[in-house]
Amino acid sequence: MNDLQATRFALLAGQTDAATAMEEAILIAASAACAHAFTRTMFDEARSAAALAPSQSPLSGFAFSAKDLFDIAGQPTPAGSVVLAHSTAARADATAVTRLRQAGGINIGRTNMTEFAFSGVGVNPHYGTPANACDTATPRIPGGSSSGAAVSVATGAVFIGLGSDTGGSIRIPAALNGIVGFKSSARLVPTDGAVPLSTTLDTVCAMTRSVRDAVTAHEILAARRVVAGTASLSAYRLAVVKNVFLDGLEPTVAIAFDRGLKSLRAAGAYIQEIELPELAELANLNATGGFSAPEAYAWHRLLLERSGAGYDSRVAQRILKGAAMTAYQYIDLVAARRDWITRVERSLAPFDAVLSPTVPITAPTIESVAPGEERDDMFFRINSLLLRNPSIVNMLDGCAISLPCHAKGELPVGLMIWHGALHDDAVLAIALQIERTLQER
Repeated sequence: MNDLQATRFALLAGQTDAATAMEEAILIAASAACAHAFTRTMFDEARSAAALAPSQSPLSGFAFSAKDLFDIAGQPTPAGSVVLAHSTAARADATAVTRLRQAGGINIGRTNMTEFAFSGVGVNPHYGTPANACDTATPRIPGGSSSGAAVSVATGAVFIGLGSDTGGSIRIPAALNGIVGFKSSARLVPTDGAVPLSTTLDTVCAMTRSVRDAVTAHEILAARRVVAGTASLSAYRLAVVKNVFLDGLEPTVAIAFDRGLKSLRAAGAYIQEIELPELAELANLNATGGFSAPEAYAWHRLLLERSGAGYDSRVAQRILKGAAMTAYQYIDLVAARRDWITRVERSLAPFDAVLSPTVPITAPTIESVAPGEERDDMFFRINSLLLRNPSIVNMLDGCAISLPCHAKGELPVGLMIWHGALHDDAVLAIALQIERTLQER
């Protein structure tokens, strides 16, 4: 499956055109492979736009999708819910959608998601759950909360799946579907026009088919140029954090991660194993509920009073926990996080990036976590496992990218490359080198 850059080269060489590429995208988006991936499609509008698209624009009239929490002018913004399905239509596109359109991208539809983005599993009881693109025989979870966005990219329906990442909602589905997901430093991309989960942790970002496409998507969304550099992999100092990130890995994940590290070392990479003792503080730091629950409750409290029965019970349960946090606990959390970030950044300062498994498990079956009280315990256990590694980067206010590191025939496994805030360009540069090395093995 060609990535955006390869398809754009083919277009400029006269080997394809935007209209043809759009028809191919629509064919996939309308197929069984994308069942439940979209909550609303705009195929007719997309065809018309593709016929007029300028070939010289960065996205050349190619398809992208937008997570259901982004405003699109003239449409309600349900955010994967039924309680907002008939809300007032947005008067303007979200800034992220606007920037993709201005770069020549064409939105073919709104993608399904965990209701209000509050889970890493990707299950939605209202609109159905899109099946992971990696396994056509056994329906597996897509990961969340940007579930439909991941499936739309992994199936080949779109080149860019616009989503959000609060605790891993881009990187989790990217890892489970075998694609690339880049969470930029949160401050670099505007969040206006997006239904919030946590105003402290939310990041607007995207999934793509390759790292070089991730660079393009980030440059458009952040309105900045990435300075990736040309240094070889051996020029960077990389770390592997042994505690927490490597705990309890599923054998498939452990094997793929270890094999990836061996390939990188063979290619000349300097990789040092370290302990990060500050990670032991996270449980106590988040003991009163963390940021997502209270910030979500502040946004949802009136809506819950009016329409709480219409919520996914698992989502409502997590939001309502935020009601218990006091003002002084929240203020203490803000200060404690600031201090924790300072100390973690100091520990990571000798390194250009850190390598970790994106998540410790491969994609479980949809049946194992389908809606139903009898499966709630399994759902919350899997959700906790999926969020464990990537959410640490959000707490750090950092940046991270997940790229595939599994072998052909294996269930997808993600390798996460990460660091603190505003290390985006170094993380992307290293990811380009690592992707090339892993593809050559």
